[in-house]
Amino acid sequence: MRRVLGAICASLLVVQAYAQWKPAGDKIKTAWAEQVNPQQVLPEYPRPIMERADWQNLNGEWDYAIRPKGEVEPATFDGKILVPFAVESSLSGVQQLVGEANELWYKRTFQVPSAWKGKEILLHFGAVDWQADVFVDDVLIGSHVGGYTPFSLNVTPYLSAKSATHKLVVRVWDPSDKGYQPRGKQVSNPEGIWYTPVTGIWQTVWLEPVNASHITAIKAIPDVDKQVMHVTVSACSPSLASDIIEVELLDKGQVIASAKGVQGKELRLAVKQPTLWEPSNPYLYDMKVRLTKNGRAVDEVKSYTAFRKISTVRDAQGLMRMCLNDKPLFQYGPLDQGWWPDGLYTAPTDEALLYDIKKTKEWGFNMIRKHVKVEPARWYYHCDKEGILVWQDMPSGDMDNQWKPRVYNGGTDRQRTEASIANYYQEWKEIMDLCISNPSVVVWVPFNEAWGQFDTEKVVAWTQAYDPSRLVNPASGGNHRPCGDILDLHNYPGPDMFLFDPIRVNVLGEYGGIGLAVEDHLWWNKRNWGYIQFKNSDEVTAEYVKYAKMLKSFVKKGFSAAVYTQTTDVEGEVNGLMTYDRKVIKINEAQVRAINQEVIRSMNE
Repeated sequence: MRRVLGAICASLLVVQAYAQWKPAGDKIKTAWAEQVNPQQVLPEYPRPIMERADWQNLNGEWDYAIRPKGEVEPATFDGKILVPFAVESSLSGVQQLVGEANELWYKRTFQVPSAWKGKEILLHFGAVDWQADVFVDDVLIGSHVGGYTPFSLNVTPYLSAKSATHKLVVRVWDPSDKGYQPRGKQVSNPEGIWYTPVTGIWQTVWLEPVNASHITAIKAIPDVDKQVMHVTVSACSPSLASDIIEVELLDKGQVIASAKGVQGKELRLAVKQPTLWEPSNPYLYDMKVRLTKNGRAVDEVKSYTAFRKISTVRDAQGLMRMCLNDKPLFQYGPLDQGWWPDGLYTAPTDEALLYDIKKTKEWGFNMIRKHVKVEPARWYYHCDKEGILVWQDMPSGDMDNQWKPRVYNGGTDRQRTEASIANYYQEWKEIMDLCISNPSVVVWVPFNEAWGQFDTEKVVAWTQAYDPSRLVNPASGGNHRPCGDILDLHNYPGPDMFLFDPIRVNVLGEYGGIGLAVEDHLWWNKRNWGYIQFKNSDEVTAEYVKYAKMLKSFVKKGFSAAVYTQTTDVEGEVNGLMTYDRKVIKINEAQVRAINQEVIRSMNE
């Protein structure tokens, strides 16, 4: 009887804890918002490209406080926040603006499992926007600047031996559009194409036990021509003298290639006639990476990789074309903002994160342009698995230079400070590092529409040197400079080719924006915006098909890719293929899929 009563009491406590949290505000929400459980928030392992078996998720309810910038840790906190949803979001349970004059404080406790005794304990943050200071047991142990990339801290030396329960505090400052940092479409006063600011922790926080010698990063770059996978593994160790990296490439569970070397040195794994990754066959090879010391394995992670090649070639008509695996392929996909009405930057669940990718493929697209935002590592993993090409934008910041998109060498560069320039390169490098091993990512986009554009030739040269394996789109729709691999035009609402570059690939980086405001699925009922507006799905579909047929004629004239605006509505923008809450698809899916496939095939007909 006591056991039964104890179980009932425990269940009541869980129900009570669950009941304490609820989404804030009355804005529209996705269906996945109802599946969010504060006891298990985003429970999936957050880093599939380098996975360990043992870890502890720290997502859930934390204490939070908003205080003027420069103060010490608050004696009392304001309430509970559901991590990892930004404080401005509904799913955080708070939905409160912070602003550049304030700092956001987080607090919780954690315990290290007894099974981890003798291990080094790593504290991982998927992303914190923008400047984060981390305290463990009242010791400031580290900081990170950058709102889009992961960082890790070894907390072991700072865990107080006086208690089994440890205190974790995070202090965040984010000036949003009042600072020079990359912030994408976040603004203090959202309207039109500009959205709600995002402050604080917005990706998973977790603990992971490792040995003193452990793997820290994996970089896998395929060379299809030579049938070689280049793998570079970084490691941390008190003494690297006797440490050896071992890499195995597996196909359906069978080891097909292996190599050994020291950390930081590029290993070459040869695979005869590898199966190539492409949207119609996103074939992935498993990879095992071990760190050994004196012949004994001290760390092992699971990973994966793929053989694929992105390049350009001049076709029989003399036009520069993009190729995938040496075959001309028209890349066609939506502009994907990656925003959610309930979680803002953060999808409510992993199923939700995957949903937009699956719909994109179902609609007959083969590419996504990730627009001035970076996603969690699992999003790129899903793109790898599903077979969708990705153009990765650098989130914009430090804006307000002159934009002249319809001429060569027009407009002005942003006169950035040295601090702003240094921060740009630091964050861009970290973003590239995050995606460097994902086969789905094929194009880097350093600038969008001259937003903060500066030193374009230098930035492009740096990007190409850092990753020669991908194409670089210098400035999507921006001030066009003679560099990089791509000339990217923007035109709304219909397609147009008002410039042409005979040396580089020509693409239509944005067009469309067909608007439809769907009642009961709107962020703002009377502040909706689109390039053009229609009244129903039939009209939207007809206009979409009309533009796609126009696009086909430009494919023959030289376009090698196109990006349609956009996947979903976002806040006041109602030009999505589906509503912001993902509950209404605005198009006839069969008609859109059919015409999209026609457009893709047209380059090779």
